Amino acid sequence: MTREAYQRKRDEVEHMEKVQMPEIAEKIAAAREEGDLKENAEYHAQREAQGMLQAKINQIKGDLSRAQIIDMSNVPKDEVAFGATVKVLDLDFDDEEEMTLVGSGDEDYDAGKYLITSPIGQGLLGKKVGEEVEIEVPSGTLKFKVLEIRYE
Repeated sequence: MTREAYQRKRDEVEHMEKVQMPEIAEKIAAAREEGDLKENAEYHAQREAQGMLQAKINQIKGDLSRAQIIDMSNVPKDEVAFGATVKVLDLDFDDEEEMTLVGSGDEDYDAGKYLITSPIGQGLLGKKVGEEVEIEVPSGTLKFKVLEIRYE
C-alpha cells in the first residue's frame, strides 16, 4: 500500500470514530428517550448501524495493522510494478485500456483499479513497454501489448 493510501484509510477511520459514531450515539440516546425499547424500531436500527460501523472500523484497522508501505521512489519506472498505471492494447479487440495496479482495499474494477495480486496484475507485473503478454483469467485468455507505463 502506498503511504497516501495508508493515510487515506487512517483518515477514514478517524472520521468514522470522531464523527459518525457520535452521531449514531446521539440517535440511539434520542430513540431511547421515546420509551419501550422492545418495540422501538429506530433504537434497534441505530444499534444495528452502530454495530456495522464498528465492524467496518475494526476491519480497516486490521488491514492497516497488516499493511506494508511501499516506497514508490524505489520502484523501477520502466517496468510494471505496484502503483503503475498501464496503458495496454487488447490484441483480440484492438482496444486500448488503462489500468492501475493497487493494493487490497483500493481496488475498483469499474474505475480500472486492479489488485496487484489479481490474474491481470500478476500477468502485467515486470512487463516493459512494447512487451506482449497472455493472461489466463476465469473467462479465458487475455492478450495485451504494453503501450505505456506511468507512476503518479
